[in-house]
Amino acid sequence: MFGRVGEAIRESLRKLISRGYIDEKTLDSFLDELKKDLLQADVEITMVKEFIKEVREKVLKEKDKGFSIREVVIPIVYEELVKLVGEGEKIEVREKPFKILLVGLFGSGKTTTAGKLALFFSKRGYKVCLVCLDVFRPAAYEQLEQLAKKVKVSFLGDPNEKDPVKLVRKFEGEFEKYDVVIFDSSGRDALDESMIKEITSIERELRPQEVILVMSADIGQQAKEEANAFHEALKITGVIVTKLDGTAKGGGAIVACKETKAKIKFVGTGEHLEDLEEFEPKRFISRLIGLGDLETLLKKAKEVIREEKAEELKEKMTSGKLSLIDFYEQLRSVQQMGSLSKLMTMIPGLPLMKLPKDILSIQEEKMKKFIHIMDSMTKEELENPDIINASRVSRIAKGAGVTEGEVRELLTQYNQMRKLMKGLGSGDLRKLMKRFGGLGLR
Repeated sequence: MFGRVGEAIRESLRKLISRGYIDEKTLDSFLDELKKDLLQADVEITMVKEFIKEVREKVLKEKDKGFSIREVVIPIVYEELVKLVGEGEKIEVREKPFKILLVGLFGSGKTTTAGKLALFFSKRGYKVCLVCLDVFRPAAYEQLEQLAKKVKVSFLGDPNEKDPVKLVRKFEGEFEKYDVVIFDSSGRDALDESMIKEITSIERELRPQEVILVMSADIGQQAKEEANAFHEALKITGVIVTKLDGTAKGGGAIVACKETKAKIKFVGTGEHLEDLEEFEPKRFISRLIGLGDLETLLKKAKEVIREEKAEELKEKMTSGKLSLIDFYEQLRSVQQMGSLSKLMTMIPGLPLMKLPKDILSIQEEKMKKFIHIMDSMTKEELENPDIINASRVSRIAKGAGVTEGEVRELLTQYNQMRKLMKGLGSGDLRKLMKRFGGLGLR
């Protein structure tokens, strides 16, 4: 979240909570750091000053009531940050076909976002179609067609037609076959007269339920001007902010949307097609400052593990009957859920721990290597790892192109995990969840 700025905010919080005693001087030093972090995120300076003032006044007010600064500072920072970014709003598929028109300038990530949206809705059981109305950019047709194939949804378009309104009329009879139809329109370097004329004519012909502005986070405070211009021309129903993972300016883009009253529907958090999330301010800020987001983590898990399979896996884990096949499926599922660094931000409290910077990349490489090693095992060995002796270790290592030590490391980690899960049992797992609940996360 916000690239390096999210880490800067968490580092400021780590320094604060590591203090034995927090007085007003320590609080002011922390707030000065937080102010710099938000300005680096390109949040407008008057808003930052007002934010810092509100936090300080509320913390001292609670201190006067008998609470310590340590007890109240993080909850108050969290609450004020949630207010700062404004509200999100979900897209509700109210009728079919539900038509979503995407608009935006060049470089906003609009076409990729169309593919991400298609994947998002298809995962939720909707029959989805992508439609290319971008008649301006070379290769737009081919790019969207490839994305449609990748996410396994239908695709409509005609590379020879240069009038987007004619394209809408041409395929109009096809739209009824789908639950959700997503339209990718042409962009420009700026919202000029030709673009306004084009997208307004499309909107009149199409009558979509949602007109979404796709906006790159790296434009920072300019987002306010862009969102206002599109809203005046088209009455947009919401915004998708992209590229939040690799920019320091994401704060400016998100706060600017609040100022224009344009509610954010989704945020793009990475390059992969799975990296699109509904914008929920409380969970977004919770992850940003290191308090985690178990709800999103569980949602991601459900998307890659069927419910009945999850129950079966839970039974095997708590009884100690976990085979290497189950371990293999677990590693594959974790890979499908996203990078370890992103998953770690969802575990309460973990982002506030000082972990070595290279530890996650090392673990990701190990996961890939472990999967490769298990690909070199026989079905019998995967089902019953206890039969893997020295000669089998040697054969597996040669087949996977790794050392025998790496094969033994996999077996050691598997056995440790099996023992740990058996030891926890269902009762202890409940206690573990209560400890997370004690952090005030819902």
